[in-house]
Amino acid sequence: MQHHGSSPEYHTLNCNGKLVDLSGPKIMGILNLTPDSFSDGGKFNNEKAALVQAEKMLKEGAEIIDIGPQSTRPNAQFLTTGEEINRIGRMISLIKKEFPEVLISLDTFYSKTVKYGFNEGIDLINDISGGQYDSKMFDVAAETKLPYILMHVNPSYETMHDKIKFEDITVSINRYFSEKTAELLSKGVRDIILDPGFGFGKTVEDQMKMIDEMRYFGFGKCPLLIGISRKSFIYKPLGKSPADINEETQKLHLKVLRQGAKILRVHDVAEAKKTVDLFLSGRV
Repeated sequence: MQHHGSSPEYHTLNCNGKLVDLSGPKIMGILNLTPDSFSDGGKFNNEKAALVQAEKMLKEGAEIIDIGPQSTRPNAQFLTTGEEINRIGRMISLIKKEFPEVLISLDTFYSKTVKYGFNEGIDLINDISGGQYDSKMFDVAAETKLPYILMHVNPSYETMHDKIKFEDITVSINRYFSEKTAELLSKGVRDIILDPGFGFGKTVEDQMKMIDEMRYFGFGKCPLLIGISRKSFIYKPLGKSPADINEETQKLHLKVLRQGAKILRVHDVAEAKKTVDLFLSGRV
């Protein structure tokens, strides 16, 4: 597949001793455990609903399921790590038992939640905060030896969605990536995945520029994860709702895949799978 731009040799991730090949792009399906994502009909019903949703995404072509106990949308309810752990319950171990081949990433900015998830069997850490909201996060990531997804975001939970005017968004993100990856590597985290942080405190123009300049992120040293699914920089300028932008989203997915993106974090797995297959067919 070298005709899509030669890629460096970071093509395997060590997920709990399981080597994951990243030479082709992977789809990460989003499984929100937030009450507004499920009809909160008590624990059993929620577990059942989550298992059904996980199975659907796996059948449609997701290889990674991203479990998120708390929403990080603007004005979302803030949860403590205890509340997150309570909300996760047995969900990770249940999904692992039912679908042993699945990779589970845990979407949290708390080191304690990561420790809990690690004991329940997670394979990747997806921290939207880049270790900025919990000073122990990088140490715990190193202890688990799991791949760590490093996202670009404003330095505090309160400022997460404040729109910042960057002089040059690509340069700013790369400076952040360089500093944080150096810190992670010095602590012994070996596998780092970079997420430029679409939807977090960035203008529409900057996010369009990020898509155009995707290939420069991280200087090609680490695999890129891209999460643009249902993000407002796509639907707001079009005057559409988050659910009505599939066509536009897939065009942008294709654009980032061509620039070497390795993981697409999505709500709609089946549609993303079509796009990945189209990309791999070499017909586009």
